[in-house]
Amino acid sequence: MNSKFRIKAIYVFLILFSLNAFAQDFSFKNYNWDEKSAKIDIPSKYKEEKEAILERNTKIELLIDKGKAIQYYLIHEKRYINSDDAVERNNKIYIPFGANESVVSTKARVILKNGKVIELHNSDIKEETDEERGIKYKYFAVNGLEKGAVIEKIFIIEEFPEVKGYTVKMQDEYPIVKSTFQLIYPEHLIFRTKSYNGLSEAVVEKKQPNEKSNTLTVVETDTPALDDNENYSNWNSNIKRFRYKLDENLANGSKNLNNFKEFSTTLYERFHPQYDKKEQKAIDEFCKGIAKSNDIQEQVWNIENKIKKTINYNRYINSQETLQDIIKTKQANQSDILRLYIAVFQKMGVENNMVFTSNRYKMPFDKEFESYENLDELLFYFPAIKKFMTPTEIEYRIPLIPNELAGTNGLFIKEKAFAGTKMGIGEVAAIDIPSVEVTHDIIDVVIDFTKDLENPVVTDKIQFGGYSAFNFQPIKDFASPEQYKDMLKSIAQNYTVETEFKTLTTENDGVDNIGKKPFVMNVVFEGKDLIRKAGENYLFSAGQTIGKQMELYQENKRMMPVEINYPHAYTRKIRIILPEGVTVKNLDKFNMNYTADVNGKTEAAFISKYEKKGNEIIVENKEYYNILHYPLENFEAYRTVINAAADFNKIVIILNKQ
Repeated sequence: MNSKFRIKAIYVFLILFSLNAFAQDFSFKNYNWDEKSAKIDIPSKYKEEKEAILERNTKIELLIDKGKAIQYYLIHEKRYINSDDAVERNNKIYIPFGANESVVSTKARVILKNGKVIELHNSDIKEETDEERGIKYKYFAVNGLEKGAVIEKIFIIEEFPEVKGYTVKMQDEYPIVKSTFQLIYPEHLIFRTKSYNGLSEAVVEKKQPNEKSNTLTVVETDTPALDDNENYSNWNSNIKRFRYKLDENLANGSKNLNNFKEFSTTLYERFHPQYDKKEQKAIDEFCKGIAKSNDIQEQVWNIENKIKKTINYNRYINSQETLQDIIKTKQANQSDILRLYIAVFQKMGVENNMVFTSNRYKMPFDKEFESYENLDELLFYFPAIKKFMTPTEIEYRIPLIPNELAGTNGLFIKEKAFAGTKMGIGEVAAIDIPSVEVTHDIIDVVIDFTKDLENPVVTDKIQFGGYSAFNFQPIKDFASPEQYKDMLKSIAQNYTVETEFKTLTTENDGVDNIGKKPFVMNVVFEGKDLIRKAGENYLFSAGQTIGKQMELYQENKRMMPVEINYPHAYTRKIRIILPEGVTVKNLDKFNMNYTADVNGKTEAAFISKYEKKGNEIIVENKEYYNILHYPLENFEAYRTVINAAADFNKIVIILNKQ
């Protein structure tokens, strides 16, 4: 056990149990399915479902076993399989297993439609490796699975207690007939709970005579499926779910456990120590290589760039003993990198706050429920410029941060002085995502027909800002010249048309331009593939010059509100230069005006118009999405805006030479 885990284990032991803590077997040690009867009735309303969860029973029990705090986790599930796709999806039953966990019991069986039971044994357990992540998985290989069958599985796992905050998902991509969650815990503990999105509230059953535990139960029936494939949505934010955390220990009088105030004070003290002479010298030497600037954002950029280019970050390596070791070995885990940044900021006089938050697509931050689950991700905030920085993602540079950490809330740890003593104060506040103007793409297209009506010369200048630029700028530093050339061609074809290019050049590529300059792509190509001859007319696919556009389909009724990655905007200008004697039809198709209003304000739009000046046709359009969230009642208006760009992409105008 490493020192970090040992300290955590001792802490959990102390807050969970009093000195006269008891040892006992967990209550579901002998849990089993019904051996006598394997017949399972499918409720009539679910018989036509392609896949459904008939029962999901989850239990977690906290106790002391051989002098250590531990929890046991049970999952018992019966899943109805009623389509070829469902058969294919479920021919492997994965055995859950992670760090600091051990499997106590694994059982699985298949109950066929005719009542025959196929019980799976240890010999049916196989292993596969995720080569990309280097993780091995074990699973039951299911043979004989067919439509109309039911898969039943039971897993019991021994693991480290999760009392600082834990989320239980009570909804799935498939309907659930009945789901039950139970938390079994010693009677001297009190848990705080919260249910989301219409989930039933938890009920606490006090211990029975001769028992030493209470049971917290949540039961939900007939839970509808929530499709995880809806575009521009946040599934984890919208599902029915349940949270709990340890709040009190009556045995020692502890209250308001696992709160943000305690977390903030502890973290501040840990990362703001008094440096000894050797550490201070190491910091001074390191800072000599960082260019100084009176512009705070520039100064932060320089610090960030130096650290990210000289220190190799790996979240899972062991901590270094001192700052000298971090600088010398050029290796750092999350704790180390945080120590180094804070030391450098102090040396260079940059005011900052540590900010702890969560990925809004995985674990939505709830400022009303102080759970340490909310504090998995790390940022820095600079009050003087109101900008954020990510210390651990090597390809980012201020003002860009991972978009999944923005547009949510975070715990800001601010330095305050009381009677000459500095300490950390935690405040929950919004993590603002860079505005729509940051990710603003500007596209200028010139189509010149003056030399050849059947093969115009097309010249594109595409300027990518913010997150759009970030998608491309780092590539040059991590790819070979030949790979980079191929990737640029692929990018250009996506934003123009699929063709060979006469010239293809770029500006401001490479990591050193991230967060500073837009990425620019200059392209010249022959537009013969955009022209079709139709009798005396030429059909010109003018809309294709803005590149491929996504069309948002919604076959089923929309269930979730829209949530996008980041605000963004496009400004496009198309100049069509015609030779003398050529007339044009269908220009009115360029006039488009679609908007989506939220709370009486236009927050998304696609607006296009044209004008004709002599032999030139000038088309201008603007497309923008100002906010992250569009309520469900605004979905159709939002979809119309998204699809407007795809409709523009299909525009064909008619040219005729007199």
